[in-house]
Amino acid sequence: MYSIRLVSLGLVLCLISCWSWSALAKLEEKFSWKQLAFDWPSPEAEAEAKATGHYIEENNLPLGVERWQNRIFVTVPRWKAGVAATLNYIDLTSTEKSPKLHPYPSWEANKLPIDVQPQEQKTPSGGRLDADKAQDAGIQLKDNSTIISTFRIQVDVCDRLWVLDTGLADILGSPKKITPNTILIFDLKTDTLLRRFTIPADQSKEDSFFANIVVDADRSECQDAFAYVPDLGAYGVIVYSLRNDKSYRVKHNFFHFDPLQGDFNVGGVNFQWTDGVFGLAVGPMNPDHSKDIYFHALASTKEFKVSNRVLQNESHVTGGDSYYDFKYVGDRGMNGQSTAEVFDPETGVIFYTQVNKDAIACWNIKRPYTPDTQGLIDSDSHTLVFPNDLKIDNEGTIWVLSDKMPTYLYKELDPSAVNYRILMGNNRDLIKGTPCEM
Repeated sequence: MYSIRLVSLGLVLCLISCWSWSALAKLEEKFSWKQLAFDWPSPEAEAEAKATGHYIEENNLPLGVERWQNRIFVTVPRWKAGVAATLNYIDLTSTEKSPKLHPYPSWEANKLPIDVQPQEQKTPSGGRLDADKAQDAGIQLKDNSTIISTFRIQVDVCDRLWVLDTGLADILGSPKKITPNTILIFDLKTDTLLRRFTIPADQSKEDSFFANIVVDADRSECQDAFAYVPDLGAYGVIVYSLRNDKSYRVKHNFFHFDPLQGDFNVGGVNFQWTDGVFGLAVGPMNPDHSKDIYFHALASTKEFKVSNRVLQNESHVTGGDSYYDFKYVGDRGMNGQSTAEVFDPETGVIFYTQVNKDAIACWNIKRPYTPDTQGLIDSDSHTLVFPNDLKIDNEGTIWVLSDKMPTYLYKELDPSAVNYRILMGNNRDLIKGTPCEM
């Protein structure tokens, strides 16, 4: 009897500890919205924007996320007309569950320089590939801080916010090309613009679509930073040097999509994409002071890498002799398509999204890259429907934004349901019990 009681007690303790272990490894919902709300200058300004079609609540879909100090930045691309502001932040000290978004760096910088009216009928269902060709608006900006439409952003170790502006408005309606693809860099300590760089027209192709930017910078050498801008539509990467204020285009077979991995099923929506290189992550410093840049196409389950020294050597990487410098790392396995990835220097782990699994996963760079070495750290068909972006801050907190984007693009979101979420979790807690923990 005594031994049975011990076994029973052990089982109870195991169940308690296992439940607690599982709870620790789950992402916590920090913010959520049915529809996005903005901190307008006045109620009158909001009413006027709604009356004129400059603010259509259901057309505002959050996509990119980033943290700096007490701010969580959130991007809202201009997929459709009626987007209030494309670059915004939330005050992390806010106790509201659905806080209003504050345009960054100002309302004026987020104001479109032309009038983009919504269509009389709803935007036809479809994604990027179904959109019409953008018409050139042919205007000059009055303010260099103006941001037209951004998808992803990144804060670097030098307290700068890097923004990739597509320059496109009403992408799925009557698309307008207001400005060329542009990199903007803001000083977060002063909220002022440090640099505005236009990507040269000859570095874009007819099918180009730039929706991400990843920064390679060291605190001791802030002016020597580089940015890598993947072209998911025309399968290339733009490399930009801050010191030289110059960019160039890199091409490689590994930037293309996998034709066998372009079928997606997310939130009850089936669709096919041909998106190429999209997710990038800057790895740790190697003994020779180089870094590996990990990357993958969105419509693919394979991971690749290349040294940053290769990417930063313009004559070599564009001269035709660099093909074998790019390395195949491995395969995530079935339904391993991913929108974003980020390297965590504290744990040596790459965290990444898995959109076909409503999940966030991980891989320790010291392990081989196989399906068995990937850790599934959280999966939820309710809160993680299309995890679009994720970042890690300098405190080891993972930030994830999920937004049901396929439903937004191909069907219609339910305004009475929670559609957008920002979730968070501790890096070490999330990898406990997974192959990523070493």
